[in-house]
Amino acid sequence: MTTDPLKLMALDEEDLAVISAHMQDAVFLSPDVSFSKVAGQLQLLTNRFVWEKKRGFFKKPERRRAALVFKRVKAVRSIGLERDARDAVNNLLSIQFEKTGDGPEGSIVLTLSGGGEIVADVECIEALMSDLSGSWEARARPHHPR
Repeated sequence: MTTDPLKLMALDEEDLAVISAHMQDAVFLSPDVSFSKVAGQLQLLTNRFVWEKKRGFFKKPERRRAALVFKRVKAVRSIGLERDARDAVNNLLSIQFEKTGDGPEGSIVLTLSGGGEIVADVECIEALMSDLSGSWEARARPHHPR
């Protein structure tokens, strides 16, 4: 059921769009989000949907455990993320970069279903996505009605 584990790095907006595509519909619990101000690092441990695997007739959808790490983070704020709701499942929809000046600094915005956001103010884009496990059968393929 497994494909090769992914390890991706983003150093610009184009790279970040690739990571965003692979992380679309990743799910995580609030305790799986951590920020270290000393290290300047935001980390999410997720169960991501395996979008890159070719799907044939009757093929089962898959998920795998993945870490998403942002480095050179100065501050983090969230909207609609209930930190105390330990069992609440959050669904990551997209990752975007909003430039704030003439230099490389800006904000990385993680958009969640239900209108939530995690915003990381960064010195520059430096993101890593790494699969941590083999895949397992998912209950269903994510669906977004138009």
